[in-house]
Amino acid sequence: MPIVTIQQGPRDIELKRELVARVTDAFVDSLKIPAEAVQVWIHEVPADSWGVAGKLTADK
Repeated sequence: MPIVTIQQGPRDIELKRELVARVTDAFVDSLKIPAEAVQVWIHEVPADSWGVAGKLTADK
């Protein structure tokens, strides 16, 4: 059973629904497995806890 972990900043629930559906479909199509075998975990990281190029994303 594949488990996909996605780390990202907070997103709207509708965007997360679409993301989970598309990621699941990609695994179903490529691995020929049932959708029920795919788990998608979304870890949302606040902008003040994530840095890019030496700066917090909250400071951009």
